[in-house]
Amino acid sequence: MSSQVSRREFLTGAAAALAGAGLNTKAAGEPAAQTPLAEFDYAAVQLTGGPLKQQYDRVHASYLNLDNDRLLRPYRERAGLPAPGAPMGGWYGHNGFIPGHSLGQYISGLARIGKTTGDADCQAKVRELVEGFAATVKASGTVYAGPNAQNVWPCYVLDKHLIGLMDAYSMSGVEQAREMLPHVFQLALPYLPAHGHDRMGRKNPPYDETYVMPENLFSAFEMTGERAMYNRAVTYLLNRPYFDPLARGEDVLPGRQAYSHVIALSSAGKARLVLGEEKYLRTMENAWRFLATEQQYASGGWGPNELFVEPHKGLLYESLLTTKDHFETPCGTYAATKLARYLLCATGDSRYGDGLERVVFNALLMVKEPDSNGDYFYYSSYNSRADKVYYPQKWPCCSGTLVQGVADYVKNIYFRAPDGVVVNLFAPSRLRWAHHGAEITLTQETDYPLGERVTVRVECAAPAEFALRIRIPGWLKQTAVLLVNGKPMQAEMQRGFAVLRRRWSGGDTVTFDLPQSFRTEAIDDLHTNTVAILRGPLLYVLLNPPEGWASMAPLDKLRPLAGASPGLYCFNDGGRMRVHAPLYFARNESYTTYFESVA
Repeated sequence: MSSQVSRREFLTGAAAALAGAGLNTKAAGEPAAQTPLAEFDYAAVQLTGGPLKQQYDRVHASYLNLDNDRLLRPYRERAGLPAPGAPMGGWYGHNGFIPGHSLGQYISGLARIGKTTGDADCQAKVRELVEGFAATVKASGTVYAGPNAQNVWPCYVLDKHLIGLMDAYSMSGVEQAREMLPHVFQLALPYLPAHGHDRMGRKNPPYDETYVMPENLFSAFEMTGERAMYNRAVTYLLNRPYFDPLARGEDVLPGRQAYSHVIALSSAGKARLVLGEEKYLRTMENAWRFLATEQQYASGGWGPNELFVEPHKGLLYESLLTTKDHFETPCGTYAATKLARYLLCATGDSRYGDGLERVVFNALLMVKEPDSNGDYFYYSSYNSRADKVYYPQKWPCCSGTLVQGVADYVKNIYFRAPDGVVVNLFAPSRLRWAHHGAEITLTQETDYPLGERVTVRVECAAPAEFALRIRIPGWLKQTAVLLVNGKPMQAEMQRGFAVLRRRWSGGDTVTFDLPQSFRTEAIDDLHTNTVAILRGPLLYVLLNPPEGWASMAPLDKLRPLAGASPGLYCFNDGGRMRVHAPLYFARNESYTTYFESVA
């Protein structure tokens, strides 16, 4: 499709293509008929306090402060245009590993944050970056920033361009971004493989990196009606080597690159919605089961040295002794939370909310803050006396998924149900939505995850009848008592959610406690005495551990640290004070994650 097609012709063609493909053409944000839950729009939810908002605000400021000229420099150099701004170096620079690779992700993350917060500066920055990118495409006739597009992983870069342009249009209102989508795709085609090449391990050329391409190509097709995008999306689905065996219940994860094969499951999730094939749901469900039972550390992370391990051989335990690279954190968390949302929406099962909670609070929230010159956190380390360090090369892949993952915090908290709303994560926040024409606001007040009490306030101009679903965490040992306006109310339990059905009035409140206690979780099935300590949703570590000290503190002896911030616990070990804290508390301290328990 030519980028010169008129807006009227463009919209007419897109609608016809969608109808011809038999796709769902409901309005954005409307629940899909084939899913019990649906995500809310970014603008519907705002964070109002707590640790998630603190990190969200820091990331917002950090990426807003990125210099546009620096971001566009490798593209302008390629196009022979004036290229002001200091060279970025690292992965991103003109002669870097993958020049300009994360531009689309920075645009995407800023567009999402701008949509949520209403920050006009974010929206202006998105527009300026799209316009600058478009100028380089026009001048150079290519969408790639590298000197030789054959050597810069064309699919890897293109899928980021696509999501950046789609988010720039849908969230920042940049019409030019949508007009560019077919043009960018056509210019990239000469460099794209005819079929996806799945790989084992980390180095198994050619590096096509088609894993998340189907998801983005299907979405771009829905936005543009460009049939070639739909066709290429179908071609890139990893059915035979990956999705089909998983759908049959075969564990094909071991030996595969971890992040690539979890983010690929987002393509399975999108394919289910577009193609209507339920095998993709079985694919995601079985993959999640293998991840949660055979690959996962207590943080919710996986993939030591970026590889899935052979289960039942003690390899997670061995990884504590052989590497510091345990979980590719911003990238892996982004993939895990997307998979969790697809599964939550498709099944309405709270266990996916439990997993989402675990990886958000113990992985993405623990990330070391980026600096102003390209230093980013990459790997979480779970070995003894670990440290949080920057990746040795500047502007790595995790710089792109960090802003997208944090921007998506608001997508993880609430979900829409046909008869009401779901509270999935517990965080100070506000949701505004319309239910059968009634404008409703939910405000969540809590000091969770350090505290136990959650209050949800309902505001509506007139009484409204709807179901309020609240996830009851799987780690909870006691029965949660739900109080409506101070009085206990019997709730129906559905797939791990407590369902409150009533006619709500403005000022109604729901209050409940989620009592937390310390527990342990073994590293793997062959080393059941090597355990991590958790309390509620949080992974606890020992701060500044002495050399060689790896015995677990008696859990019943851990006490709140007097006069300190909530969440800090201590143990008097023969006159030596040991301080335990949630993993996200650790900044410059060393820490130990796993301990030897005494049977």
